[in-house]
Amino acid sequence: MILEAKGSWAEAEKAYSSLLEDNPLDQVILKRTATMAKAQGNLSGAIDLLNKYLEMANEESSNGKGAAVSEGGRKEEMRGSEGEGGGSGWGERWEWTGAAAQRYMADQDAWRELGEIYVSLQMYKQAAFCYEELILSQPTNPLYHLAYADVLYTLGGLENLQSAKKYYASATDLTGGKNTRALFGICLCTYAIGQLTKGRNKEDKDSSELQSLAATALEKDYKRIAPAKLSSLTSTLKSLNLSS
Repeated sequence: MILEAKGSWAEAEKAYSSLLEDNPLDQVILKRTATMAKAQGNLSGAIDLLNKYLEMANEESSNGKGAAVSEGGRKEEMRGSEGEGGGSGWGERWEWTGAAAQRYMADQDAWRELGEIYVSLQMYKQAAFCYEELILSQPTNPLYHLAYADVLYTLGGLENLQSAKKYYASATDLTGGKNTRALFGICLCTYAIGQLTKGRNKEDKDSSELQSLAATALEKDYKRIAPAKLSSLTSTLKSLNLSS
């Protein structure tokens, strides 16, 4: 890490490679190599290294300690270079067994870092998979629900927008209605869904109640925290037909 701090990337990489020869499963060193690649602006390299780190259980399978099964080419989807279109593929899951698999796949820091890199590269489909993993590992963390909802909203499409609204709602619930971003997310999703369905949405009644609660909560928060901006909020909500 001293070599990294000095910017001696080649020497640092050589030192890490030497350490990995002695212990190929060293989690700290594996993640440092990914961090180093990111620090140099090599985001594609960081993605490859993080994926390799998260797939280390594959190496255990030859010893009968664990195995990774990819359904429908899911691994290639995670590594893919194109980030547009399609759903997140919630049903296409990786099935992992063995202690090594649990150790690596439960590494929330690695999944979060990978998801953030994908988002920065606008590879939203791949980012969605990372946030799915994070929600599975820690379902009560509202930040993961919020990040996943943001990705689904960005992907767009009726199904993704409906899912995004549900995850914005869960983030709101997990924070006791205190997350302004999630409240705005509910309002924006409701408007976008309404534009796509034009009144044909079977969930119109529930959606109306939810957006009304979100709009009311937003106005209450603005009155308390930023009263000078309340008029701007009210105008924005009215333009979206979402004013409480």
